[in-house]
Amino acid sequence: MDFSVKPVLTGDRTVLRPFTEADAARMGEIIGDPEVRRFTGSPGHELTPELLRSWYGSRSAQPDRLDLAVTDPADGEVLGEVVLHAWVPEERSCTFRTLIGARGRGRGIGTEATRLIVGYAFEELGLHRVQLDAYAFNDRALRVYEKVGFVREGVRREVERRDGVWVDEVLMAVLDHEWAAHRGHPGGRAGRPAAGVRAR
Repeated sequence: MDFSVKPVLTGDRTVLRPFTEADAARMGEIIGDPEVRRFTGSPGHELTPELLRSWYGSRSAQPDRLDLAVTDPADGEVLGEVVLHAWVPEERSCTFRTLIGARGRGRGIGTEATRLIVGYAFEELGLHRVQLDAYAFNDRALRVYEKVGFVREGVRREVERRDGVWVDEVLMAVLDHEWAAHRGHPGGRAGRPAAGVRAR
């Protein structure tokens, strides 16, 4: 299992590639999008251009996590990110998160990007479990996660106060043997490679 390798994963609707420092400004715009903020929460501190350049410029050097840019294959525009982090080697598990900016929403890109990186986690890295948490009011994300095979495991009740209201967090995960059975298509098309995964 080697998180130090940063692959390029190619699907029909998106290409996932390693970040560079040059992606910082675009990611700053995406992170600042009101809908992204609503569903991911505030970073808790100001994301200055210098901080963003340092963060995205250093992602390819991280041996214990995988951060990839979600891009449009037509023009290479960065549309968001997918991340595998909080790796626990002895449990062969990690946590998944993603965010997609306005220009990438409603196009099936988030679904394909999720299938690509989760497929890579199981099929190339040999993970046993990939888990995530999402706000219970983030219906779009929860539908995507269920569509690619994540199973709801529980709810952390009233974990955070958002806009004056206590909100719940949904815990979900998918296991290696589940992924092997459906390859990110639990409703059918079992055995199909995850969104036509081609690592290059």
